[in-house]
Formats: sequence, structure tokens, C-alpha cells
Amino acid sequence: MMERKKIVIFGGGTGTSYVLKGLKYFPVDITAVITVSDSGSSTGRLRKEFSTPAVGDIRKVLSNLSTLPDEIRDVMEYRLSIPGNDLDGHAMGNLVLTSLLKETGSLKTSIEYLSKLLDVKHKVLPLSEDYLTLMGETIDGEIIEGEDTITKARKKYKRFFYKENPHVVPEVFDKVKDADLIILSMGSLYTSVLPHLLCKDLVEAIRKSKAKKMYICNAMTQPR
Repeated sequence: MMERKKIVIFGGGTGTSYVLKGLKYFPVDITAVITVSDSGSSTGRLRKEFSTPAVGDIRKVLSNLSTLPDEIRDVMEYRLSIPGNDLDGHAMGNLVLTSLLKETGSLKTSIEYLSKLLDVKHKVLPLSEDYLTLMGETIDGEIIEGEDTITKARKKYKRFFYKENPHVVPEVFDKVKDADLIILSMGSLYTSVLPHLLCKDLVEAIRKSKAKKMYICNAMTQPR
């Protein structure tokens, strides 16, 4: 039997989850590496309260990679609507992942457990186990903190960096080394693609990899 080709896809957010929703039906082995610096909505609130990496983009990816019936997957995406309550607006999957993270102490392990529950046939890895804060410097020298704020500011940026020193999950390097194809997924260039490329050791690993490299362009320009 011919060995299945290995694909590593880097991204985050809705764009990557939809790429994976279709890609999972091809006879390939997929490793999805997802950003962990989202600071908005339910994810941002959980980050602040529990000092954890962002789980929202990972939740979306696991939901779209799941092989369970849509009705069960939809539970992960369900958002609680309880006005005036602390749980209002939280996605169920975010609460489950955060609970697993607090129990296991590892986001990578938590993803593995949830992958089994959702019957995910492929590998999902966080870019890092660290609490990472994305920073942007505008062309006029203003420093903007947080992924959500960077997007909403609609500024022109000259560089991005992390407030903290990022430590990439070691298994990511192994997957990159063995990959046949490396994909930079569609999605926000500033907040879904570039956060991976801010890790110098990861950029070097991608450069050294013999895999073909692909960038999936967006269908439209994100407003700035």
C-alpha cells in the first residue's frame, strides 16, 4: 500500500477550519498547527480569567475535522445565551477545552482527549503551550496589544511581534521535517498566518524542510 502523503497546515480562525473541513476527505495525513493568541470574544475572556492559551480557533478546527454527525459537532459551536450571566456568549467547546486544560495542565494533551471524543482522524497541535500576546507596531509608531485590538484598530502596520518569548511545541518541528506539503492557510494575514512566522526557529525549520510550500490566498481583502 502506498504511504499517505503528509500535510502540515498552519493557521487559525474560520479560514483554516473551513480548509480542513474539505481537506479531511482526501487520503492524506493532516497535522493542523493552530495559533493560540486570539484575544477576542469568549476566547479572550477565558484567557484573562484562567491565564491560558487561546482555545477558540482550536475548537473550530476540531469541530470541522470531527467525523461525528453534524448535530453532535454543533454542540461544540453552541454559544450560551444567558444575559447578565458570566457564561453568556461562551462557546461550549471553549469551556470544554479550558476545563480539560486546567485538569491536564497541557493544551496539547487536552486536544488529544477532545479529538478522541469527536472522532478526529487527524492531528491538531497548538503552536505553543504559552500564553502569547500578539503585538503590532503601526507605521506611525503606535504599539497595539492583542489580536482582537489589532484587527479592530484598522491601522497600517510595519511589524508584529509577541510580548512574550514563544516556545513552539516540539512535535511541530517533527511534523514539519516529515511533511510532503506545508500549507499557510487562508485567513487573516496579520492574526492567523504571521503569528506562526514570528517564531524564528519555526521559520528556519520550514525553510529547511524539503516539503513543497503552499499559500492559500484569501478570496477578498480584509478591511483595514
